[in-house]
Amino acid sequence: MKLTKEEKNWILYDVGNSAFTLLVATIMPLYFNYLAEQAGLSSVDYLAYWGYAASVATLFVVFIGPVFGTLADTKGFKKPVFSVALAVGAAACVLMGFAKQWLVFLVIYVIAKTGYSASLIFYDSMLADVTTADRMDQVSSQGYAWGYIGSCVPFVVCLMIVLGAGKLGISMELAMGISFFVTAAWWVLMTVPMLKTYRQKNYVERKPHAFRESFARIGKTFLNVRKEKKIFLFLLAFFFYIDGVYTIIDMATAYGSVLGLDSTGLLLALLVTQIVAFPCAILFGRLARRFRTEHLIRSALWPT
Repeated sequence: MKLTKEEKNWILYDVGNSAFTLLVATIMPLYFNYLAEQAGLSSVDYLAYWGYAASVATLFVVFIGPVFGTLADTKGFKKPVFSVALAVGAAACVLMGFAKQWLVFLVIYVIAKTGYSASLIFYDSMLADVTTADRMDQVSSQGYAWGYIGSCVPFVVCLMIVLGAGKLGISMELAMGISFFVTAAWWVLMTVPMLKTYRQKNYVERKPHAFRESFARIGKTFLNVRKEKKIFLFLLAFFFYIDGVYTIIDMATAYGSVLGLDSTGLLLALLVTQIVAFPCAILFGRLARRFRTEHLIRSALWPT
C-alpha cells in the first residue's frame, strides 16, 4: 500500500514518541533506582514509589483526557492543544536529566508521562483526518511498526552513552542527561513534518465559550454512552487493556532489577522485542483486511 504524505508524517510521530516509551521501559527506571540507592532507599521502596508515580500519571490523564479530547474536537483546537502536550512532555523529558534527587525526578517524570499520554489522545484522533476509513487499519499498523523499529535508533545511542559512560570519561548523571536530551530531540524532530502538513477535517464548530462547551459535550456523551452498549463495552475493555499494557511497560525493568536480573540483559531483551514487533505489526495490519479485527485481537491475546 502506497502511503500519502499526510499518512507518512502521521506515522513519523509514532517513530518519535516511541523513543520516550522505550526510555520509560528501560533506562529510566534503572536511573531512578540509581538515585534511590544514592538516597538510601530500599529496593522495595524504590519499586513502590516508581509504581505510585506511574499510577499518578495515569490518573491525571484519566481526568484531563475527556476534557482535552472534547476541546480538541472543536475547530482549530486540535493541533494547538496537541502541540502544548508535546511541549510539556518533551521539556519535562529534558529536565529529568537535571534532577539529582529521587523525589524531584519522580515529579518531573509524572509531568513528562502526562504530557506524553495527553499527546496520544490527540494523535490517535488525527488518524481520521489524515486517511480514509478503509485504510485506517493498515496506516495504524504501519505507525506501530515503524514506531517499534524507529525508537531503536535513539535508544541504541542512549544505551551506548549510558553503558559506556566510564570509557567516555563522563559521570552517570551526565550520561543520563544526554540520553534524556537525545530522546526529547528525536521526539520533537519526528513530529515537525506532521505539524506542517496536518489539517483538521473532522470537527465541531467553535462556540463563544469553547472550554465550557466541552464540559457540556462530555456530560451528553456520558449520558448517551450507556445507550450504546457496544461503544460502552469497547471503552471499558480498552481501559483495562491499555492500563495493563502500560503497567508492563512502566514496571517490567523496575521489577526485574529488584529481582536481581542483569540490567544489560534486560535492556537487550527489550531491544530485541522492539525489533521482533516490527514485522508482526505490519503482518497484523495486512491480516486486518482479510479477517475480523476482534478475531485477530483474540489470537494475539491468547498466548498471554
